[in-house]
Amino acid sequence: MSTSLSPLPSLQALTVSAPIDGGALPPLNGKAQDFQQVLATVAHRPYSVQVQEGDTLIGLVKAHYRQNQQDISDNEAMRLAHQVAARNQIDNPDLILPGQIIDFSELRMPPLARSQAPGPLELNLRSAQQVWQLQSDTPASLTAHALANRALSWPGPSAPQGPHGVLERTLARAVAKGFVPASELAAVRDKVIALAERYNFQPDDFARLTLMESGGMNPQASNGNCHGIIQFCDGANRGAASVGFKDNPRAILGMGLLQQLDLVDKYFAQAGLRVKGPPIGLDDLYLTVLTPAARQETRPDAPLPIAGPQARYLHVDQDTRAPITRNSILAGLHQLTQAMLPGLPSLQTGLPAPHGKASAMRLYDNVAKAATQTLR
Repeated sequence: MSTSLSPLPSLQALTVSAPIDGGALPPLNGKAQDFQQVLATVAHRPYSVQVQEGDTLIGLVKAHYRQNQQDISDNEAMRLAHQVAARNQIDNPDLILPGQIIDFSELRMPPLARSQAPGPLELNLRSAQQVWQLQSDTPASLTAHALANRALSWPGPSAPQGPHGVLERTLARAVAKGFVPASELAAVRDKVIALAERYNFQPDDFARLTLMESGGMNPQASNGNCHGIIQFCDGANRGAASVGFKDNPRAILGMGLLQQLDLVDKYFAQAGLRVKGPPIGLDDLYLTVLTPAARQETRPDAPLPIAGPQARYLHVDQDTRAPITRNSILAGLHQLTQAMLPGLPSLQTGLPAPHGKASAMRLYDNVAKAATQTLR
């Protein structure tokens, strides 16, 4: 069980505020240099996890399995937790400390993708460089710089259509199309906003996600293998199974939008989103639904390990033979949103403008017909 120890004030001076040429820290001497080398080595171990407040060893083992959509019993998780403890020379598996670095390579699973909160021993050069770039870069377009340009904290309600303009337009469209009764509109809105506050993402980003996955809050959306507003897919270790519908995934289609939002909440928790955790950008939110394991690749233009083809708007240059990257996901989701919700204020991102209702329908038709071979 994690303790409530707070970071030591004397270690705050270790924080890196800007990158150094070549990715290296300034030269140090003696014990300080040895300490720097140890921390730099630890920060780059691919299977290491830095303990955050509230973590437990058995919980981190389960998080690895949830990320890969695999079931694990409490007894098996406890057994593996003891193995990990032995490998890391942890005397008491029930006591781990915030900031502690633990090697989980014993599990023989992909590295755990999680948002890293700074701990008392955090000294991650790559993270420091990314923060510096986020603070100093002036992006020219969404396509080239979407990841670097996303907000680290969400702006207040300054948009002319209110604080959640995309969500409001998506909900109005859902009512008009019969996806949700008008009498449930307020309850659906409140539940989406509550989900966003719980997991710290933008309500508008969830609306954009559903526009891609289900045509916008459509609980009856299905391609035969995946069902509902975020497309819970069939399979023993996939989305439908993770929310309790392993034996009858299509039963999800018998649930209304409010009920399916409860399943979304359960799925997000199973997929490793942290309650009241760091802000989650649109790319990470969408990857949580599409292929959770792909979140470990954080470079904006690196090919993601996602089975395909997916909807062409997710691929680089909208070419299904090209890879999917974080930037192409962001560009595709924003473009589809503009196409399906005509009249939204221009994003000024260099994306092509939609060309009316017919164009919007063609965009979603392509999404709905795309072959789905994801890990959802």
